[in-house]
Amino acid sequence: MALKFKPLGKLVMALGVTATLAACGNGGSEGSNTADGGSESAGDFSGTINVTTREEGSGTRDAFQEIIDFEEPDASALVQNGTDQVLSYVAGDTYSIGYISLGSMNDTVKALKIDGVEATEENVANDSYKIARPFNIVYSGELEGAAKDFHDFIFSKEGQDIVLENGYVPVKSDAEAYSGDGSASGTINIAGSTSVGPVMEKLKEAYEQKNPNVQINITQNGSGAGVTGAQEGTADIGMASRELKEDETGVTAEAIAKDGIAVIVNKENPTDDLSVDQIRGVYTGEILDWSELNQ
Repeated sequence: MALKFKPLGKLVMALGVTATLAACGNGGSEGSNTADGGSESAGDFSGTINVTTREEGSGTRDAFQEIIDFEEPDASALVQNGTDQVLSYVAGDTYSIGYISLGSMNDTVKALKIDGVEATEENVANDSYKIARPFNIVYSGELEGAAKDFHDFIFSKEGQDIVLENGYVPVKSDAEAYSGDGSASGTINIAGSTSVGPVMEKLKEAYEQKNPNVQINITQNGSGAGVTGAQEGTADIGMASRELKEDETGVTAEAIAKDGIAVIVNKENPTDDLSVDQIRGVYTGEILDWSELNQ
C-alpha cells in the first residue's frame, strides 16, 4: 500500500505511519490474498482459494463428491457441520468456495454456473444442471399409523406443492389430493439430513394443521444418522440427501424431491462460471489460487 503524507512535521508523520500500519494488520483469512474483490474483473482476481466442505456423514458432501468424482477433499479444506455454517463462512470470506443445497440459497452468497448452466430449479428438472441429487426419506419395513399418513401427505398434491414452493423439484407431477380425514394421532420421530430438514419442517407444519393430534419431532443430524436411525428404529423416518450406500441395508429409500447442489462463492468474487473439472481441481488441492481459474 502506498502511503501519502502532507508536510505536517516528523511527529505527525510517524504517528500516521503507525496508525496506517495498524489498520492494515487486521489478520483474518484474507490476509494472504491480494485482490479487492468485486472492484476487478475475473481475469484480474487472485488469491488463495479458501475451500470449505461439509462434515463426514453429510449427504450433501457424499453426493457432491460422487458427482464431481473425487474421493476426499484436500486436507486444507475447512469442515463445516451444516448448511448455515457454509453460508456464513462463504458470505464472510471473499476468497472462499463452498457448496450447499440449491433450496437453501439466499442473497448473502453467489451461485456459480457449472459448465455454463445456471443453478436453477428448472435446470435441475430438465437435467441440464448436472450437480443434482434426490431428497430421500428412509424407513424400515412398512410404515403404519400416523407415519404412513404423513408419508401419503408428502406424496399428495399438497405435499408436492410445498416441495415446489420451497425451491425443490417435485417427484410427482400428477399427485392426487391428500385424502386424510384429520383423525390421525400419535408421534412421528424424523431424523437426518440438514438439507432435507427445512422442507421437512414445512411439510410438518402443513400436516399438523390438518392433523392436530399428531406431533412430529424433527432432528437434523446428517444423512448418515438418519439412515442409522431408520435402521435401528430410533427414527420412524430418516432423511437422506443422497442415495443409500451399499452397506446401508434393511431400509427403503424413497425420493420426495430432487435438489441441485449449488457451488457458492462470496458476492464480491467476480468469478461466474466453473467447469466440473475445475471444481474437482479445487477440492483435490490441484488448483490453489483464483488466478488459475480465471485465465
